[in-house]
Parts: sequence; C-alpha cells; structure tokens
Amino acid sequence: MSINPAFVEPSVETTRPDLLGTFGMAASTHWIATATAQSVLERGGNAFDAAVAGAFVLHVVEPHLNGPGGDMTAVFATADDPTPVVLSGQGPAPAGATPEHFRAEGLDLVPGAGALAAAVPGAVDAWLLLLRDHGTWELADVLAPAVGYARDGHPIAPRVAATIATVQSLFRDHWPSSADRWMPGGSVPVAGDVVRNETWAAVLDRLIGAGSGHDDAGLDDAGQGSDGAGSADDGRVRRIDAARDAWATGFVAEAIDRFVRTPHRHASGTDHAGVIRAGDLAAFRASYEPATTAEFRGCTIAKTGPWGQGPALLQTLRLLDPLDDALLDPSTVAGAHTIVEAQKLAIADREAYYGDGDVPMAELLSDGYSDDRRALIGERASHELRPGSVSVPAGALPPLRETYTPSGEPVAGVGEPTVPGARGNAVVAPAEDDALTEDRGEPIVMETGETRGDTVHIDVVDRWGNIVSATPSGGWLQSSPTIPELGFCLGTRLQMVWLEEGTASTLRPGQRPRTTLTPTLVLRDGAPVLALGSPGGDQQDQWQLLFLLRTIVGGYSPQQAIDAPALHTTSFPGSFWPRTWTPGGLVVEDRLGDEVIAGLEALGHVVTRAGAWSLGRLSCVTRDPATGLVGAAANSRGAQGHATGR
Repeated sequence: MSINPAFVEPSVETTRPDLLGTFGMAASTHWIATATAQSVLERGGNAFDAAVAGAFVLHVVEPHLNGPGGDMTAVFATADDPTPVVLSGQGPAPAGATPEHFRAEGLDLVPGAGALAAAVPGAVDAWLLLLRDHGTWELADVLAPAVGYARDGHPIAPRVAATIATVQSLFRDHWPSSADRWMPGGSVPVAGDVVRNETWAAVLDRLIGAGSGHDDAGLDDAGQGSDGAGSADDGRVRRIDAARDAWATGFVAEAIDRFVRTPHRHASGTDHAGVIRAGDLAAFRASYEPATTAEFRGCTIAKTGPWGQGPALLQTLRLLDPLDDALLDPSTVAGAHTIVEAQKLAIADREAYYGDGDVPMAELLSDGYSDDRRALIGERASHELRPGSVSVPAGALPPLRETYTPSGEPVAGVGEPTVPGARGNAVVAPAEDDALTEDRGEPIVMETGETRGDTVHIDVVDRWGNIVSATPSGGWLQSSPTIPELGFCLGTRLQMVWLEEGTASTLRPGQRPRTTLTPTLVLRDGAPVLALGSPGGDQQDQWQLLFLLRTIVGGYSPQQAIDAPALHTTSFPGSFWPRTWTPGGLVVEDRLGDEVIAGLEALGHVVTRAGAWSLGRLSCVTRDPATGLVGAAANSRGAQGHATGR
C-alpha cells in the first residue's frame, strides 16, 4: 500500500523492522513475555496457549504495571470462526463497596491506591477460561515459564526498580508486607538484579495441583486439529476448572479476605480497611460477549462494550469517516485539531452514557447522530465537555475539577501509573494549596526524578489464523499492600467509578467499573487482519486511533505508524484518581514539530510538550488472509516493548 499523498511522508528509517513471516507472531510490552509466547508457538501451541503463557509471565516481569490481582480484557477470533469475541476479565465492585460506605469513611473519591479501591480480581480467571475453551496445552505446561521466572528469578527491568524506589517510603512507613516483598533486606533493587517471587510461584503450583485429583488423560498425539483449535479433552477441561475454583473459592479468596480487614494507608492519605470478601470472588467468573463494532474505510473495528471505553474509539471513527483525508493526518495542524476535537466529543459521551448497564450504542453510532455531532467540530479548540443527546437520558455529568484537595496527607507515588505527568511533581500536593493536579502526559516523572510507564499489552497470531489482542492491568505492586501468603496485591479499578449519584458510572455493588482497558481487532471483508493495543489509561484508544488513521487511510506500515509522533487530549475528567481535567488540554511529542505545535496553540489548544519519544506503547500483529503472511510491530519508546516471529 502506498503512502497517501494527503499525509505527511513517514520517516524512511523505522526504529524496528516490520516483521513478516508465515508461521506465527507475538508482540508485547516486555521482551521476555514476547519470547515466551513465541516459544509456545514454536512447540505446537496455538495463539491462545501462547497468549496465556505470555500473560502470566507479564505478571512476573512487569509487576509495576499488572498483576494477578488485577483485570484484563481481550478481543479475539478463531481460525474456525472469524467473528470477533470479547473476553471480559473485569471483575465487579464487591458487595460491600457502596457510595454510602465510602462517604462514611470520609471519602468523596475512591482512592487511587489501597484495598478499598479493589474490584474483584478478574485477570487470572479470564486467562484460564480462554485457555480452557480455545487453547490446547495443559495448564502446567502453560504456566511453567511464569513459575520458573518467579521461583528462579529474572533480571529486574529498570522501570520496575525505579517504581520501587519511588514508593520505598510508602512501603517502609505504611505497607511493611510490600517492603518485605520488593525490598528484601531493606534495599531497593537495582536494574539487572535477579529478583524472585517464590510465594507467587507456590500459588501457581497450588493452582496446578488443584487439578491433580481429576482425570489426567492427556492430549492426543496431535495436541490440536489442523486449524489449531482448542482440545476437547474432558480431563484437561476439568483440571483447568479445578484451578479456577481453587482461585475463586479456595485458598486465594480466603487469604484476600483475611488480609484486607486490617486498615492500611490509601492514596487519600487516610487509613481504611478493604471491603472485598471471599464471597465476592466466589460469585465472579470471567465471560465472553459479542464485540461492539463499527465500519471505517472498508474495515470493521471490534471493541469491548460500553462497560469499557472502547466504543468511544468507534464513535470517533464514525465522526472522522466522511472527512477529507487531509483532515485525518495527526502530523498536521488541521489533522491533529480535527482528530482531537472529534475525540473530545466521543469521550464526552463516554462520561455521560458509558457504564455497566443499558447504553444506547446503536444510537450513539448511528449516521444521524454522528452527522449532528460532527457539525460541532469547530475552527478553535473546545474547552467544554459536550455530550450529545439521544432517546435515553444521559447520566449526570461528573465533577469537573482542575485540581483536587484530598482529606488526608496524599501519598506520593500511588494511583494509576499514567496519572503523574510530564511536568513532574503531580502526585505530591503543592505546598501552597495542598491541591493535586493531574497531568496525563508522559514521560511520567515522579518526585524522585524517576520515570515509569503504565499497564501492559500482548498480541499473538498463529499460522492457523487464531488471533488475540489483550490488555491486562491492575494489581501493580504499588496499588495496595502485598498479601504475604500470595505474593501479590489487589487492583484499584474502583477508582474509575463516581460516588456521586446519577452518573453513568456511579459505584454499584456487583457492577463492573467502566474500565479503560481497550484492545482492538480489525477485520477486512469479514476476516481478522490486525490485533492491536496499548497501555496508557485514557490514552489507550487515543494512541490506537492515530495508528488506525495512519495505516488504514495514510498507507503507513505498522511500524511506521507506531514510530510516528503521538498526541492525546486531556480535556475530559480522567478515569483515575484524582480525576481532574485540563480544559482544552493537548499533550504532544516534540517531534510533531515547532510549527505544528505553534499552530495548535494558535487554535486555542493548551499544549504540553512531553518529550521527543514519550507517548504511546503500541504493539500489534497482522495476518493477510489471502496469502497467510503474518506480521508484527512493537513500540520502541522506553526500550522495552518487543515483537518477534517467523
């Protein structure tokens, strides 16, 4: 595909090659996870075996960005059926998590760290469900790499060490179990040190062992059919289900229940006990559901439902679809302005309508509604939050705060990893007014001067045509105190709900918080051709949008699109504590160019420069149904993402 002359010509040199092959491809945010996934493909496993193996390794090697106590969403298609399917590993709010309880604790926001912010952990059960239904390998074989890296050790990545250094005072002063886990002997590890988590390895062994009393009939000689379809072996299914039960109703749930009852420090600067109980875990199982889709320039884009932010990307594409190609290039003033203004409109609808309930997506994606909303894209940057109107009443708009003053002394270095911003000391309250300002630009520089990233992602495609895009997150080592018997901590996804009544995403026990996790599957002529995703909180779909525009419209290769200068808006309430916004805010990579940046400022955008290579954590895998060729590309920012295949 040639470069669209309406787009800025991409750089001839890419930071990584566009990989192409015929066998299989894997890409993720960490080289060890990518290599693990590819090794499974090499030994006859399919894309689902490989993705699950890589995901459990991500828990071990990127613990500052995801963990077993967190959540995940995925969108996938099988070689048998190209219909995109969503895997929901997003657990709901516990039964005891009510707005009244939080207010009784003196809180007006769900804290960004601490067990009170924990939704029911969903990631582990979701991965095991995917393995059971679509994988071919035994659980012990799939988990072996993660067990090995946890028990025998792996070299700690620089950003993991930097994160521990950032929160070392919090660990020492308030979370002693985390200090024991991540600072053995009282010292912060240095990048390259071999670190272990024998406790988590033992938990994995117990999950594997839970199925040992079941039928141990193995796979047949082939292991899978000619299309890599999952095994129908009843014994294998029972063994995986036994592990799921041990997680949800056995020793894991019991340990979580015991531990969270002791009050501990939260991001609010105050101490609270958690409300999650063993019964909450027992009541949850991961599930499948149809993808929400929209057409764009000859492609079908598949996302989660509106319990995630994914459909906002679809709304944005609907707004942009009929516009001239020249208005869709993020590297020009006109293009960047148009794209950002469309995103603001779609995300405003996210705030007004999206949640775990009945959401009028058909209307929000309809031609007439899109036409009306498109007319609101003006010549200057909007500094307002402007949701639209459909037949279903919108929820009350959330509080619009540019700063936030917590009730207690705020804890430095906690909350979702994408919250602290490019200007540095965003989590520590300024001395003059004790107010927190959220700046969602990157790189993320904490008060120590350290820089760190956010969340993880993995994509896999195999030679049979199975393809999966998954974004695990939550349960990062700095989200809440480590549970000593388990070696991991809980997530903080409840910080995405509001305590105010009447919003589309007000906290309700048993309902899923509206997650930012938003993987993507792209189909052409009904066949999957691309699995894509990125870490990045509210930025995930904003960065993926740039990729889609540059590849589908601009003719860029996947690696060219990943390398190209990125940007995103912050002109909406953030999904993470302290949930503030910057009216008209626009964060850009300096490589966008002084002339373009000045042009955007002249249009009223409040621009933050985030550095030359700082925004975007994209990875992808591709497949050409006509030739069987597979491909992959990965992010070079931060020198950690990796793609491989043949």
